[in-house]
Amino acid sequence: MKNILIPTDFSENAWNATKYALELFKNEECVFHLLNTYTPAIASSRFMAATLDGGSIENGAHLQSKRGLQNWVERIGKTSKNSKHNFKTISSFSFLVDEIKETIEEIGIDLIVTGTKGASGMEEVFMGSNTVRIIKSVKDCPVSAIPQDFEFTTPKEIAFATDFNRFYTTSELQPLIEMAKTFDAVIRIVHVQYKIEALTELQQFNLNMLLKYLKEVEHYVHTVSELNSVSKTLEVFSEELDIHLLAMLNYQHSYMERMTREPVIKRVAFHTQVPLLVIPELGMSKITKKDDEVSATSI
Repeated sequence: MKNILIPTDFSENAWNATKYALELFKNEECVFHLLNTYTPAIASSRFMAATLDGGSIENGAHLQSKRGLQNWVERIGKTSKNSKHNFKTISSFSFLVDEIKETIEEIGIDLIVTGTKGASGMEEVFMGSNTVRIIKSVKDCPVSAIPQDFEFTTPKEIAFATDFNRFYTTSELQPLIEMAKTFDAVIRIVHVQYKIEALTELQQFNLNMLLKYLKEVEHYVHTVSELNSVSKTLEVFSEELDIHLLAMLNYQHSYMERMTREPVIKRVAFHTQVPLLVIPELGMSKITKKDDEVSATSI
């Protein structure tokens, strides 16, 4: 049984992510953990009235959070009646990322599903600030970011963006492979280059290893020239090939890290058009026995 964590602020953006998760896992037994965090502003200034009751403010915020989660579960019940799905609620007086980390450790979450939307004007980014904070901070659980206006489409075309500069482990690639097998999807490995040139020996080795890992699923390799920025290039690639899910590993100097650090002017025209699957770096210390066996038979 999968444990899926869905943070919610009760917005329509969060509701769209919830609907996506319900549809994505409609054929699997899941426990959906619905999380709402609240941090009420408790005045501490000596100039404020001494009669202000901080505890009452916190209690009021807690009740509002609990009611909101109950309404969320009721709304789900009116939309989806699936005997394979169970729901649990978490209302916490905490910061969102801190509570997510604690929940992952306590429960063993398999996937975080969150809604995302860009801001407006020159502040426009490819994902909302909360989503970026989750991706940057959560190191041991995949994160799926769902665009606010995206209507569920079975992920038959999955893009995996990588530069081949890092060795992959089966543990890291498992969410990607599992998704492809579940939906009988094609994986399109996309390599964005500033200038098209031959792969280095290290890149070629890592590509060969990646192809071995993906041998049980249909896959293709695409090399594309960078258009202004990595995010813009992947947006165009996703549109042209009708990609339903864009997956990336998140590690130092990865495409994902570059996208979250790109100057605003470079991503001003970019919106996340398809769901993102961000897979955290597990590191060599977490390589499984199966990884070792694959590596040994490949040398």
